[in-house]
Amino acid sequence: MDRPLKATYATDTLPHDSDDPAIWINKENPAYSLIIGTDKDQDGGLYVFDLEGSIIDSLVVKNIQRPNNVDIGYDLPLGKGTVDFAVTGERLTSKLRFYSLPGMKEIVPGGISIFEGETGTEFRDLMGVAIYQNPRNGKSYVIAGRKNGPQDGTYLWQYEIIPDGVQVKLELVRKFGQFSGEKEIEAIAVDNELGYVYYSDEGVGVRKYYADPEKGNEELAFFAQQGFTKDHEGISIYKLDDRTGYVLVSDQEANQFQVFPREGTEGNPHQHELITIVKVSAVNSDGSEVVSVPLNETFKKGLFVAMSDDRTFHLYKWEDMAGDTLNIIQ
Repeated sequence: MDRPLKATYATDTLPHDSDDPAIWINKENPAYSLIIGTDKDQDGGLYVFDLEGSIIDSLVVKNIQRPNNVDIGYDLPLGKGTVDFAVTGERLTSKLRFYSLPGMKEIVPGGISIFEGETGTEFRDLMGVAIYQNPRNGKSYVIAGRKNGPQDGTYLWQYEIIPDGVQVKLELVRKFGQFSGEKEIEAIAVDNELGYVYYSDEGVGVRKYYADPEKGNEELAFFAQQGFTKDHEGISIYKLDDRTGYVLVSDQEANQFQVFPREGTEGNPHQHELITIVKVSAVNSDGSEVVSVPLNETFKKGLFVAMSDDRTFHLYKWEDMAGDTLNIIQ
């Protein structure tokens, strides 16, 4: 594809600086699913959009101090039932902020501090967050990255999310993840079904580990090391079924996404060779998210959302992203 793919919708414009999106799937009525995007500013917040990109004012959460990334979890035991939730990292306070969905009510008022014991602002400067929910034992975790960190395999910290009445608390379960030292680590994505976590070591490549802390800290793959213009950024995973699909990585300065096989090769599940490149109209895309669930008449085969540096997020039909090269759900 030589010409950039035009978005189906662009969202309403944010006040300051769009950065990272997440998609909440409404299981009872997918057409009422929500897109949540961060406004990365010292007076920032979480903005909630419908599937045409319009801001839902009643759900917007403001006064979050520089939220970088946001991610979604489902069916967390809380109180007498379960809740779906969004989590974002408040960069200037090194706190994780949790909100119930779809109402966007804060679960732990003021958030929970992480990276405790680290010295130096840059080692506590919270950026990337991703949720891992283990389908085998039901445990939920949040994996967090920061602006800077050590190169000794302890850059990322993983916390178990433990229900505590109508709130939650966090328990640090491991530190893991190699870092080149070149730039930073922000984009993190988790494949719950296959049990892997991917993250962008910006300017160098994409690293892959087990998401389950009980499986150890071995680096399983280090791919996408060639062919990127400058920075490796947002990562998202399109799932054709429980095992196959695509890993999309933002080639930020080129305004395109490089696509790799989720399942690897027949002989090696950790060999991720480039399949294709999709050029998009989103500019300098930092964060992205994709789902393969049919949502409405517009997004029948899935929705891909990419941040654009004009303070918006762009919404694409998966059929348009797939073109003649990639597969779609049947």
